[in-house]
Amino acid sequence: MPVARTLPTQEAMALLDLTVDLAERELRPRVTDDERAARFPRDIFLTLGRAGLLGLPYPEEFGGGAQPYEVYLQVIEELAGAWLAVGLGLSVHTLSAFPTAAFGSEEQKRDLLPGMVGGELLGAYCLSETNSGSDAAALATTGVRDGEEYRVRGTKAWVTHGGVADYYNVFVRTGPPGAGGISTLLIDAGTAGMAPQPAEHKMGMSSSPTAQIVFDDAVVAVSRRIGDEGQGFRIALAALDGGRLGIAACAVGVAQSALDYAVGYAQERKQFGRAILDFQGLGFLLADLATEVAAARALYLDAARRRDAGKPYGPQAAMAKLFATDMVMRVTTDAVQVLGGAGYVEDHPVERWMREAKVLQIVEGTSQVQRLVIARSLSATAHPAGGGSA
Repeated sequence: MPVARTLPTQEAMALLDLTVDLAERELRPRVTDDERAARFPRDIFLTLGRAGLLGLPYPEEFGGGAQPYEVYLQVIEELAGAWLAVGLGLSVHTLSAFPTAAFGSEEQKRDLLPGMVGGELLGAYCLSETNSGSDAAALATTGVRDGEEYRVRGTKAWVTHGGVADYYNVFVRTGPPGAGGISTLLIDAGTAGMAPQPAEHKMGMSSSPTAQIVFDDAVVAVSRRIGDEGQGFRIALAALDGGRLGIAACAVGVAQSALDYAVGYAQERKQFGRAILDFQGLGFLLADLATEVAAARALYLDAARRRDAGKPYGPQAAMAKLFATDMVMRVTTDAVQVLGGAGYVEDHPVERWMREAKVLQIVEGTSQVQRLVIARSLSATAHPAGGGSA
């Protein structure tokens, strides 16, 4: 079912048309084979970069597209609907450029951002560790200052693009325990003492490598610290607000593809002399799924417009991420059910979408963490009961 798009400019509409064309020509024809072979599509990211899609929300002066988040997220949705590893990869890459764009010095922006957003480089984001996932402030990787260098020791976990990225944003402890002792270092791939580990074997998104990164006295210049010492946790949280919207858009893209496939199958599949879509039990199920997909899209776009307007949007990003990722799990599960036995075999993509959907409830903060963020925002804005005017 074609999605009616409302975009702010003709340029944005042309950009989305380009994305749809790339998805149809470059992504859909090869996603099944590359996923089965666990083959990372680096050439696709080069294509996206040369098309101007790897730096959409960043300033033109540094090589970016200067597009609002409202547009950027719809590009992610289209890509994720064709191939989640690519849509999510674009979201992660955009996240990897955020610390430099938002907290870097003017010199760092001039020197580093053009390479990040220009299309030739691919980034990664190293916050989580095996013992500090949701509790990111408890991270243990250290950056010990030695003159004009840091010596980095520790292990980062669950790194998307681990082993294939060109640069890594690494959050390290440079001070005392707690959030105030964390700093951000930008580390190039191939740095001595830095060793990506073999990719994890996951239940979905096999073409997107996820790996641990081990640091054993990796030497990083102080000039590659982004922001001040002790500012890293603030940088991480600010980046995650935007990253959560990227994951919400990915979820909507996957859900829309699963819904469209299930509807198409239900129109063609005949039982008892008529299309199974004409049976009320199935028709109502698909109607509910279509409503949930549309609602999730509206949530992420509302949060994006708040961001574009310079308004606080953290709680709205958490709501969008929570609703959209729980939604895509329901939609893909029900899409498999619509196809029955056919949905359980690899001949149809719904089984892959169902496996891929699960990770979206986990990355960039689990659904439980999103509920915590939302609950805290309610507590911060709540008024005393019975506090009406006389």
